[in-house]
Amino acid sequence: MKQLSPRNRIDSELHLSTIRLAARVGRIKPSPTLAVSARAAALKAQGKDVISLGAGEPDFDTPQPIKDAAVRALREGFTKYTAVEGIPSLRKAIAAKFERENGLKFAPDQILVSVGGKHSFFNLAQALLEEGDEVIIPAPYWVSYPDIVLLSDATPIPVAAGIEAGFKLTPTQLEAAITRKTKLFVINSPSNPTGAVYTRAELSALGAVLRRHPHVWVATDDMYEHILWMSEPYANILNACPDLADRTIVLNGVSKAYAMTGWRIGYCAGPKELIVAMTNIQSQSTSNPTSIAQVAAEAALAGNQDFLSPMVRSFKERHDFVVERLNRIRGVRCLPAHGAFYAFADFRAAIAAIGSIADDVAMAEHILNKAGVALVPGTAFGMPGYLRLSFATSMDTLKQALDRLEGLFGRA
Repeated sequence: MKQLSPRNRIDSELHLSTIRLAARVGRIKPSPTLAVSARAAALKAQGKDVISLGAGEPDFDTPQPIKDAAVRALREGFTKYTAVEGIPSLRKAIAAKFERENGLKFAPDQILVSVGGKHSFFNLAQALLEEGDEVIIPAPYWVSYPDIVLLSDATPIPVAAGIEAGFKLTPTQLEAAITRKTKLFVINSPSNPTGAVYTRAELSALGAVLRRHPHVWVATDDMYEHILWMSEPYANILNACPDLADRTIVLNGVSKAYAMTGWRIGYCAGPKELIVAMTNIQSQSTSNPTSIAQVAAEAALAGNQDFLSPMVRSFKERHDFVVERLNRIRGVRCLPAHGAFYAFADFRAAIAAIGSIADDVAMAEHILNKAGVALVPGTAFGMPGYLRLSFATSMDTLKQALDRLEGLFGRA
């Protein structure tokens, strides 16, 4: 190997130290949920006894018929490029799903298949937003919304809806947040990280505000629609306010309901002109999603859905256990949720009781070091003082984790 001269070595090191990265890199941070999982994995690799409750990933396996469809596609050589927007049969299956399950009619050319739900939102932001635009995001929010908005040169406007409001934005708050610069309003129900679900009446009330501001687009993120336990059927804002269809995009995917996180298939539907623009953007980034994963997603959406009920029952059982146990811990408060697989617990009293801990980030580190339980700080979701716990794991693991937390803080 050729050795650099001292002078050339200095020049090389100087060059590396003065690389000027794009300003957009400084606007964003790595995914906090993935960072927590990585830290827990690193500690486990060192031989530490760590229970990781950070990642939002179902512990169920992908149903066998879905895997079988992917294997058949592989054996049949379906390994080439596809249309950027997704294979026609998958987009037809998505359209059929929207009509069958949601009462929404979309033509296949109003549908775009992307590399996961995050990619769908990224494409939307790139197609719709520009410098000077504002995006209203109820907090707590999914961690990626604000950063993707920032990558699009727009400004995220978080609006806090804390535990006292049941983690749901009110019409009054929405009205107050809208300005002439507002371009987009994002709603996620059931919510990551809280599990809060908007009722049809609550969505109608938000729609009444949006009707007064026709310049505002709406993105409804329905990724957790099937992981739901409440007395009334699932509804998104288009079900409650169909007249908003010309400025609403519906975001969804197969990751959560079908335990297909690693397959990376998200999809969305909306006005054709917007979908065409998003497709053009995708054509210059990833092009098509993986061909085999598309076949698997089609099998998921068009196939037998009977496995969903036992999965949801299991999540509800875990939810009830986790919420009850969290509320037994000194300084912790947790509201019951109606969907998803997260508990978003208020640790503010517990933080205040320990003088050496300044905030939820320090509290998460304290819990990891003292109890060996990895949780995600609420600051990552725009809600300081809280911690998110994923119960997408076994009941035995949850019992161990809650025992450790109770041992650390004591009983209320």
